[in-house]
Amino acid sequence: MDRTLPMAAAAAQTRAEDRESRFQKLVEDERERIVSMAYHLVGGDREAAKDVAQEAFLKAYQALPGFREEASLRTWLIRIVINQASRYRRSQALRSRLGIFQSWFGSKDNMEPAAPGPLPDRLAQESASRARIAAALDKLSSGQRSAFALVHLEGLTVEESAAVLKKSPGTVKSHLHRALIQLRRDLADLDPGRKDE
Repeated sequence: MDRTLPMAAAAAQTRAEDRESRFQKLVEDERERIVSMAYHLVGGDREAAKDVAQEAFLKAYQALPGFREEASLRTWLIRIVINQASRYRRSQALRSRLGIFQSWFGSKDNMEPAAPGPLPDRLAQESASRARIAAALDKLSSGQRSAFALVHLEGLTVEESAAVLKKSPGTVKSHLHRALIQLRRDLADLDPGRKDE
């Protein structure tokens, strides 16, 4: 009887258990950071970010047996989050387009939400600033938004971001450069240190 088959099966089982254990620890350690990343990628909607992160965790767990260790587990998970956020944004764009059609045909479901009560000035200003920033991020291309979120909001290096996005570091730098130019243009009035010319 060939003993190498049972030994290989036992080794594969041990690797699978180790991978699952590392994944669970990664999710525990990085949960809030992943939600934060999703928040920036979906346009500043906290509930949507939680949903995207949850769906990404589920997809990653289901795909875990096929994880080939070509990248770190963290890099692999971040790539799944980015893909899931892109899917969410596409579905939101489709819903928005469908909403236009409903408004053309006078749907009764298209009711305006009640206006919120008045907020103190500071909170209203912060809320407006966050909305402006989210809108400015939303105007970026998918590549620019992902590169900006990974480097400037999540603190990854250009090289780490390139590995996550499966792009060259030069491409990531190009996306970052274009994103920064666009964001500076769109948000120039929010910079307290900037003097009007």
